[in-house]
Amino acid sequence: MRPVVVWAFTDGKAGHENQTRGLLAALAHHHPVDARWISVPAYASVLSSLMTRRFLPGVGLPPPDLLIGAGHRTHLPLLAARRAHGGRTIVLMKPSLPRAWFDLCVIPEHDGVTGANVLTTRGALNPVEPGKKNARAGLILIGGPSRHHGWRENDILSQIETIIAGESDIDWTLTTSRRTPSATTARLRALTLHNLTVVPVTETGPGWLSERLASAAQVWVTEDSVSMVYESLTANAATGVLSVPAKRESRIARGIAALTRDGLVTRFADWQRGHKLAPPAAPFNEAARVAAWIGEKWLSV
Repeated sequence: MRPVVVWAFTDGKAGHENQTRGLLAALAHHHPVDARWISVPAYASVLSSLMTRRFLPGVGLPPPDLLIGAGHRTHLPLLAARRAHGGRTIVLMKPSLPRAWFDLCVIPEHDGVTGANVLTTRGALNPVEPGKKNARAGLILIGGPSRHHGWRENDILSQIETIIAGESDIDWTLTTSRRTPSATTARLRALTLHNLTVVPVTETGPGWLSERLASAAQVWVTEDSVSMVYESLTANAATGVLSVPAKRESRIARGIAALTRDGLVTRFADWQRGHKLAPPAAPFNEAARVAAWIGEKWLSV
């Protein structure tokens, strides 16, 4: 089978690149993939490419079957590359340009967008894959204040201590994020709980989180870290949500509410009332679902 040539556009943001890697990995499960990464060129260069039909970053590369990008800065380069070299464009978000200009728009359902060329997903795509679960392994993922959520440090620590005391037979590992306030990290590291190991994000390396997610049977995530919630579900972990105050109604809050309603995650307050954490009843892998759609529609022989 001839490899599927993919030009993967990156704007340098890890979260966006993570989405593209997730789709590439899912595609590779069914088709050989020849992925070529292209950094987003300067705006003036992209405009020139659109006018001249000559996309210089693609010169010398094999012609693309698919062009994939996540992040607003990848949109025009995707179109310029297709105009010069062909292929089908796939944008992994609600685009800032007219959706009809792209061949496929993969958009989280909480954005409320539909259309003939729109494939909706539950959350952003990611490259996480489930592994062999260790019933005694638990993971706690801590975020921090954001434009959608505030931060109550005492409340977060209280929830964590309550969970660890209530699940004392589990060996818990906790990690922070780049948004976690330094004061919160310091207080977490000062906790003296025999079944808790705190590993700040600065002490984790490449692949650390994916490995822990693959083996953890239970995962708790602060509500602000929505991408981590979806990664935990993709890892087939029983997932709980730690409460943090929302500043306003948002698509993130709507997404968590929908997951709770559908029984995919358990809120801390519900856990306190006796609700047990449970893994997804069916495999939760949105990257695989999108890859299957692409394979059936565009790549079938």
